[in-house]
Amino acid sequence: MASDDPADWPLGRLLSAAARRVEREWNGHLGAWDLNHASFPVLIMLLGGPHTQAELATACEVTEQTMSRILSRLERTGHVRRSQHRLDRRKHQVEITDAGRQAALTAADQQAADRIAARGLTPEQVDTLRALLAAVAHPAD
Repeated sequence: MASDDPADWPLGRLLSAAARRVEREWNGHLGAWDLNHASFPVLIMLLGGPHTQAELATACEVTEQTMSRILSRLERTGHVRRSQHRLDRRKHQVEITDAGRQAALTAADQQAADRIAARGLTPEQVDTLRALLAAVAHPAD
């Protein structure tokens, strides 16, 4: 029988549960600007200038279909606009609106993100967690 104590869980399950908790709370933070964990990185990328849907999908490591849904939502909320690409009429370019720029810059509060991720941890534990997660994210070969 599986234990209800997270300390007994397999590491993968524990990482997944932690990621889901942080994602839920981060989505709560971003919801104030009609954003979520999927749409926020798109706005951050668009702060640097217009991109095609394919470029955004590649950078966010999602399919073009998924990016299309993300962009449709961002367009409905007034954060982005799509227009015909100036060099290739078969493509559309996506650019951030003034409302999207304001939302991205306001929501991009590193302290809020760190508070959400590190809730309940001491500063020393946060430092250790950061080092461990960096090692998990980019393991040495």
